[in-house]
Amino acid sequence: MSHEDLGPYDEMGPIDYVVLEWAGERPEAGEVAPLLLDLVDRGIIRILDIAYLAKDEDGAVTTLELAHLGGSAGAFADFEGASSGLLDLQDVQDAGGALEPGTSAAVIVWENRWAAPVAIALRRSGGQLVASGRIPVQAILASLDAIETAA
Repeated sequence: MSHEDLGPYDEMGPIDYVVLEWAGERPEAGEVAPLLLDLVDRGIIRILDIAYLAKDEDGAVTTLELAHLGGSAGAFADFEGASSGLLDLQDVQDAGGALEPGTSAAVIVWENRWAAPVAIALRRSGGQLVASGRIPVQAILASLDAIETAA
């Protein structure tokens, strides 16, 4: 497919997903949701999809409706209705596999709007992103601890 065939998607930045886990039966979004909203307001990211799920002690994964969550999960209300169609029920079930029993989560798909100019220029020049990755902060901290211990 040439970049001319991409239509409005040609102007998009890279798309990421995250699975944010909390202990207990509902997401505790109190401090997280306002930070995400700030990133949206500043044009850094655009929330494309959001879904909520829980994994019981027996390992069964269920989807959750925002209206039934209550508590600080209500802080996610600004994102209610975000649904691009990229995230489906099977994706949510797959995300549940990453959860510990007795936890809940928000699965969020967002566009990295800050990277859109680079992505657009890359596509227009005939290039493409062929690999991507992320180093978890926990891995960096563990590496730094190992260096300090060895010193």
